[in-house]
Amino acid sequence: MSKTSIEIRGDQFFINGQVTYPGITWRGKRIEGLLMNTRMVQGIFDDLNPETAAQWVYPDTDKWDPDRNTGEFIENMHLWRDHGVLGFTINLQGGSPYGYSKAQPWINSAITPEGALRDDFMGRLARILDHADDLGMIPIVGIFYFGQEKVLNDAAAVEAAIDNTADWILQRGYRNVLLEINNECNIRYQQPLLMPDGVHESIERAKARTVDGRRLLVGTSYGGRTVPKTNVVKSSDFVLVHGNSVEDPDYIREMVRRTRELEGYRPMPILFNEDDHFDFDKPDNNFVAAVGEYASWGYFDYRMDGEGFDDGYQSVPVNWGISSPRKKGFFDLAKRITSGDD
Repeated sequence: MSKTSIEIRGDQFFINGQVTYPGITWRGKRIEGLLMNTRMVQGIFDDLNPETAAQWVYPDTDKWDPDRNTGEFIENMHLWRDHGVLGFTINLQGGSPYGYSKAQPWINSAITPEGALRDDFMGRLARILDHADDLGMIPIVGIFYFGQEKVLNDAAAVEAAIDNTADWILQRGYRNVLLEINNECNIRYQQPLLMPDGVHESIERAKARTVDGRRLLVGTSYGGRTVPKTNVVKSSDFVLVHGNSVEDPDYIREMVRRTRELEGYRPMPILFNEDDHFDFDKPDNNFVAAVGEYASWGYFDYRMDGEGFDDGYQSVPVNWGISSPRKKGFFDLAKRITSGDD
């Protein structure tokens, strides 16, 4: 039986029946009910393409080890939780190990071409979800990633992957999981069920999967600077937005306000689960702007040119610790905000 449960009441998140960050305000703004998070999508990473797999070796062993990757992920989760970061995004098809990339020759997919789930990937995911359950954390499990969705045969495989993922989570009894159909539905997908005009059908499909009358809370995300379409807002339990390409924190504020003005919006959480803009030492930044508009915020960190193993949570191999000045800047600010330390 799951120890941790997630619930949405209006525009607030509740864990085990208690609102998140109870009673906390920061700089006069309400923090109670938000879900601070970070993008940790490579926690079950493995490359099934022998032509590209050698790119991801650890610097100390010259070998890649997917079990080491997952084990080190799990070893560091309590550090994130101790800094007030209650949620993290982890994807069945990962994310670009380079942060951004048009070509994706690697094959990092827990999903087979027919839409079945690979046991080794899902075994690693189960280890992470089990530990999140123990820690009282909330994984945002994403199914599809653009560039990797190409491994699926057709629309029937997309539908099967949605059904299989939802059933797997529900049948294992996890009550602490939020489901993200796909990362950035408006970016280079090939299957209509994962594109802006059709992805609401996939959201509804996942919501319709039940075990003992219980279903998952479901949404999907858009690329940076993009306000969701009405069809997605109407179908979603929570609204995912991304802050990539947003240099001015005022535009983060505008995105949140515009989202709340959409047809079909009703009181529901707005959650950034990807933003690679930092300035954590400045009085205003995208993180500060989001929480000031009562939206949760998520940190996206990848290894930039000239950086090493300690940098970047999306770049493989990953150091899952709070191991760089940029990571420390995020987690220190997250701790101050979620503890009400003005």
